[in-house]
Amino acid sequence: MRTGRVLAALLAAPLLLAVFPAVAAQAAPDPDLKIDSITLNKTSVAVSGLNTVPVTVTVKGTYGADAGTPVNVILERTGGTGQERTLFSTNLPRLANGTWSGPLQVPSTANGTFKVTGVLTGPFFPGSGSMTDPTAYAGPSLAVTGTHQPKITASVSPKVVPFGSGFSITWAVTDAQTGKPYGSKVRVVLGTDNTCAEYFGPGYTNLTNTSGVVTKSYPASDAQWVNCLLLPGNPSSIGGLGLGVARPGIVTATPSKTSAPVGTIVPVNGVVQGAPSACKVYLQRLYGATQWKTVSPAGSIRSYSGKFTLNAQPAYKGLIPYRVYFPKCYNYQAGVSKVFYIRGL
Repeated sequence: MRTGRVLAALLAAPLLLAVFPAVAAQAAPDPDLKIDSITLNKTSVAVSGLNTVPVTVTVKGTYGADAGTPVNVILERTGGTGQERTLFSTNLPRLANGTWSGPLQVPSTANGTFKVTGVLTGPFFPGSGSMTDPTAYAGPSLAVTGTHQPKITASVSPKVVPFGSGFSITWAVTDAQTGKPYGSKVRVVLGTDNTCAEYFGPGYTNLTNTSGVVTKSYPASDAQWVNCLLLPGNPSSIGGLGLGVARPGIVTATPSKTSAPVGTIVPVNGVVQGAPSACKVYLQRLYGATQWKTVSPAGSIRSYSGKFTLNAQPAYKGLIPYRVYFPKCYNYQAGVSKVFYIRGL
């Protein structure tokens, strides 16, 4: 199953969203892993721009399964304002003395304080890994001073992407502190759907120009997924931005009857294209010459099909104008159906 599947993945977040690696969690901690201690060779680091600074992580403990299995130490943010919320060490190899040791590559986007919270048997793979939860361990803290952190922006063309049409995104990576590009080509990952959640290590990379800009064309099918730019790191990205493109609000609605006695409930069936299932629709009636007012409770858009049902109730005898209103919802623009009429008898 695709991790970005269904528009719920888009609708659960704003149009632009930060992209973070996920900690794999499938069951319980690995029963074969026992942790005695975790140490860092530094308590603080300063990192600038797109660089990373290594901090040596050493784990002492035992593993009753394959002695060659690496581990990944996890650090969680406890303070500060950097984009990264979780840091993962590289795949720490088991050394001859029975300990695991290797580097944690610290990016400027970590800016703040992080604390060791656990260990995952590797090798690192977001969303999978050892198929177990991390083994909890309250370890040391690391203070990170991150300067000249990267800022990622995106511009979509066209701004509202029609259904069935391709589109392009112009991405830019600049220095958030100066507002200027870094002055050299930047290696980035331009991903769609799974890659945005499960990218790790090298591969899938593109280069910006020296202004930090890269433009990519996407097929119509990619408009339904999250598209992202990630800054590659080891073992996971060191920052990124995901984007759900803006979509038009296209509504169709048809009453089950075109006439009914006053006070009778008349179901109105319709569809919102794209099936934004987390959103609502409203039945409106025309008052006077220009004023549309909501005249029934909100209707829910059904998952996958985009269908909905609202109830009209003719309030007087004569031809009554109605429409269905879809307010702006996440990456869907507001829209209204064509006006339809029910005659009150």
